[in-house]
Amino acid sequence: MGAGAALVCSAGLLTTGALPAPAAPDPGAQKKSVDRKINQLEDHLDETSAALSKAYKNLKATQDKLPAARTVLEKARAAAEAADHAQAVATQELEVARANEAKARTDLKSATAEVAAGRKRIAQFAAQIYQEQGFGQLDVALSSTEPQDFADRLAMVDTVLDVQTSTMARLTTEQANLTALEDHLSALRADSAAKKKAAEAALARAEKARDAAAAAKAQLDALAASQEKQAKSYEDQLAADKKQLKQMQAEQSRLKKILAKRAAEARARAAAAAAAEAKRRAAAEKKRKQQGSSSSGSSSGSSSGGSSSGGSSSSGVLSRPVRSGWVSSEYGMRFHPVYKYWRLHSGRDYAANCGVPVYASASGSVIMAGWGGGYGNRVVIDHGLQSNVGLASAYNHLSRVTVGGGSVSRGQLIGYVGDTGTSTGCHLHFETLENGDFVDPRKWLNTLG
Repeated sequence: MGAGAALVCSAGLLTTGALPAPAAPDPGAQKKSVDRKINQLEDHLDETSAALSKAYKNLKATQDKLPAARTVLEKARAAAEAADHAQAVATQELEVARANEAKARTDLKSATAEVAAGRKRIAQFAAQIYQEQGFGQLDVALSSTEPQDFADRLAMVDTVLDVQTSTMARLTTEQANLTALEDHLSALRADSAAKKKAAEAALARAEKARDAAAAAKAQLDALAASQEKQAKSYEDQLAADKKQLKQMQAEQSRLKKILAKRAAEARARAAAAAAAEAKRRAAAEKKRKQQGSSSSGSSSGSSSGGSSSGGSSSSGVLSRPVRSGWVSSEYGMRFHPVYKYWRLHSGRDYAANCGVPVYASASGSVIMAGWGGGYGNRVVIDHGLQSNVGLASAYNHLSRVTVGGGSVSRGQLIGYVGDTGTSTGCHLHFETLENGDFVDPRKWLNTLG
C-alpha cells in the first residue's frame, strides 16, 4: 500500500493546509489536460487488467482535480475572510452612526426644552405688560414721588428692557440651533439607514462567502475520500494484476522450455538429415567413380527443416495476422506507469474490433490453443527452424479460438480478435519468439505486416 498510502496522506494534507495557491485553472483546459494524460496512458496499459486500468485512471483523474479544488477552497476562504472583515467594519460604522443619532436626539430634546422655556418667559412678560396696560419708561418715572426714587425707577426700567431684549435674542438663537439640530438629526438618521443597509448587505455577502467556502471544503473532502477509496481499489487491483503477471511469466517460462526443446530437436533432426544426405551423396559419388560414369549423380537439394533467410532485416517469413486494423503499439522497452519499472512490451499490437478474423502468419504446428491466463485465449504456432533458429508466433487476447492442435497452413483462420486476459480493449497482441525468447516481430514479418 506504499504508493496508495502516500497519495492518501497527501490528500489529507491538502484539506488542512493553508498554503497560498495559484490562480484556478480554466476547467475546460484542465479537462483537456486530464483527457490527454489518460489517452497517453493507453499504450502503456495494454498489458494490465481492465479493472486495474480503470482504477489507475480514476485515481489519476482524481489526483489531477485536487490542485484545482484546493485553489477554489483557498479562494473561497479568502473571500469569506474578506467578507467577514467587511461585515465587521459595516457593523462598527452602523454602531457609530446610531450613537451619533442618539446623541443628536438628546441634543435636540434639550434645545427644544430651552426654546419652550424661553417662549414661556416671553409669553409671561408679554402678559404682564398687557395686564399693566403698558410699561413705558415715562410711566414708571412719573409714578415716582422723589428724585432718587425717580432715578432708581428709571434704571430699573432700563434693566427690564435689557433683559427683555436679551431673552428675545437668546430665543432667536435657540430656535436657529433647534432648526439646525433637526436638520442634523435627519441627516444622521439617513446615514444610519444607509449604514444599516450596508451592514445587512455585508452580512449577506459574508454568509454567501462562508457557504461557498463550506461547499468548496466539502468538495475537496469528497475528492480526498474518493481518492482514498480509489487508491485502495487501485492497490487491490495492482496486487491481483501482479499475481496474474507472475502467472504469465511462469507460463512464458514453460513455453520457452517447450520451444527451446523443439528447436533443439529440430536442429538435431536437421543435422541428422544433413548427415544422411552427405552420406548418400558420398556413396553416390563413390559408386559413380567405381562405374567410371561421367554422370555427376543426384545433386538435388533438400530442405533443412524449412530454413530461410533471417537476419536483422525483414525476411518475409511471416504474413500479417489480421487483414484490418492498425499497429497501435510496437515491440520495445517502456516504463510502465502502474508497475513503476521498465519492462518489455513483448510484441506488436494490432488495434482491431473484437471479432475480426486472425490468421496463421505461416505454416506450422499448433503447440498451444486455449486459455493462457493473463494472455487470455491464446494460440502458439511453431514454425520450425528458420535461419537455424526455432521460430514461433503467438496470438493473444483472442475472443475465440478455432483450432485445437495439429498443423496449420499460412493464412488459415485460427481465431478472432478479442479482449480476454490482461487487456484494456479489443486488440491482437502478436508475438514472435526465437528459441522461446521474444524478438521484434518486424524482423520476421514481410513488408505488408
